[in-house]
Amino acid sequence: MRPKESHPRLAGGKVSESTIRRLSLYYRGLSSFERKGYKTISSKDLAKEGRLTPAQVRKDLSFFGSFGTRGLGYPVKELKEKIARILGLNRTWNVALVGVGNVGSALVSYKEFPKQGFNIKLLFDNDQRKINKNHKGIQVFDVKDLASKLKEHKIDLVILAVPASTAQAVTDDVVSAGVKSILNFAPTHIKVPDDVTLRSVNMAMELEHLSFSLVNKGYPLKF
Repeated sequence: MRPKESHPRLAGGKVSESTIRRLSLYYRGLSSFERKGYKTISSKDLAKEGRLTPAQVRKDLSFFGSFGTRGLGYPVKELKEKIARILGLNRTWNVALVGVGNVGSALVSYKEFPKQGFNIKLLFDNDQRKINKNHKGIQVFDVKDLASKLKEHKIDLVILAVPASTAQAVTDDVVSAGVKSILNFAPTHIKVPDDVTLRSVNMAMELEHLSFSLVNKGYPLKF
């Protein structure tokens, strides 16, 4: 096994990470246009939402098929629904979260998850004060029962909000339960099999990127 960020596949070919990120931008842009009452938009309109070029928008969408009509643009509702299907947002996913600390608790409260079809069904922790109690309406189970509970409740995706020291062991239990998608918030590299999709969010590294940007925008260096 090796540390990796898996790439989704479509019709036998890889879809790049950048394309997936842009599809998410298009989906949010279309949602915004729909709220404003737009019926159709151009690739130029959609490009502005993501600070891209119209050519990039057309190229990304063409990878998944034919969209819109030349000279008339894209029907907003129809394109939004098609991108939702591509991203898997047209259905619901059963989610479990491991680690009910500060980060985990904040994720449980994140209202966009259920709106996008990600329903947190189970919580896990190793703190005996939290186990067998409800946290924001969701029962907290002992992490020792992780693998069996994931199988029992047919969990599709697991979010890890655990310390770096326990992240790999918890991941191994998740993998043993047959879960194929993991979102990791632990500040460490995790090894998964090739058939498991892993996404890692290292908040410290993101902040370091921002601080680097500040330094290079004229803020004085301090040594």
